[in-house]
Amino acid sequence: MPPDSAAPASGATSKGGNGSLVTVVIAFGANLLVALAKTVASLMTGSASMVAEAAHSWADTGNEVFLLIAERRGGKQRDAVHPLGYGRETYIWSMFAAFGLFTAGAIVSIYHGITELGSDEPPRDLLVGYIVLGVSALLEGSSFLQAYRQAHGAATKRRVPVLRHVLQSSNPTLRAVFAEDAAALIGLFLAFLGLFLHQVTGSAIWDALGSIAVGVLLGVVAIILIDRNRRFLLGESTSPELEDAVLAEILGKPEVSRVTYLHLEFVGPSRVYLVAAIDMQGNEAEDAVAVRLRAVEDQLEASEYIEEAVLTLSQPGDASLVPRGDGEVPEVIKDGTLEDVSSDGAGTLRT
Repeated sequence: MPPDSAAPASGATSKGGNGSLVTVVIAFGANLLVALAKTVASLMTGSASMVAEAAHSWADTGNEVFLLIAERRGGKQRDAVHPLGYGRETYIWSMFAAFGLFTAGAIVSIYHGITELGSDEPPRDLLVGYIVLGVSALLEGSSFLQAYRQAHGAATKRRVPVLRHVLQSSNPTLRAVFAEDAAALIGLFLAFLGLFLHQVTGSAIWDALGSIAVGVLLGVVAIILIDRNRRFLLGESTSPELEDAVLAEILGKPEVSRVTYLHLEFVGPSRVYLVAAIDMQGNEAEDAVAVRLRAVEDQLEASEYIEEAVLTLSQPGDASLVPRGDGEVPEVIKDGTLEDVSSDGAGTLRT
């Protein structure tokens, strides 16, 4: 969309699909049911590990609300007030979700586990705890499967491992749901060990250690999520491989003679802001060149992954940029993060 075109209504959906929204909705429903079940089980068993798991699930449920807001607000197209769109709101609300996972999940679990280290309370109603853990594993597994399918599809297109795609993707909601569900499944195993060892040994210290282990797990996940969102909000520089891919795309336009400056920046999930200085073919009058320049911008912005392209004319003495890689020329910028592209070259950007 050219800079002076009419902006869409602020409530319009953004470019791209709604796969992340479906993933978040499924995760919210699963986490809510699991949180209720774990709360009942923690009251019946008195298990520190079950209390930690209940806190974990309630934190996850609350976090999904933040992620739903992130998808809704970050999905609006740009307008006069926000010329680069609302994509960065996705990172802001995802950051809130990560902080919630740390404070409501990790801190509560670790604190409760420490307070229960000296407990000598015998185990009770452990069968209820085992049943709830089993049902929770099924529900959490279904949510994780949805997140994995979405991540696997994108990772396959870009020829990178699934975990690498999740950690380095520009899609924070997918990363948050994937990480939270994976942590939930690991947490269920830790809680099971705490209950089982408590039952076998008769010592409640194992149950308390299970609670602490769940809290540490949540803390590690929260720190990873916070750091990834921080990086995208900060606007870290792109990789040479990504720049090469986009440079090759621009030079592939018949109207473009050379490129002397290129700047790329993520402004939301799978959405890039592009600024470049180019030299046009021929030697036409200024008004004719301006029309052709705008036409090239329109061609670049036809990609659903380029939020805005701003092109200016190069100075005669400026040095030309030349692609350093030999990968395929990409058609679009498909959720390509810096590390993903550098792992396999420019060809990983093709869909």
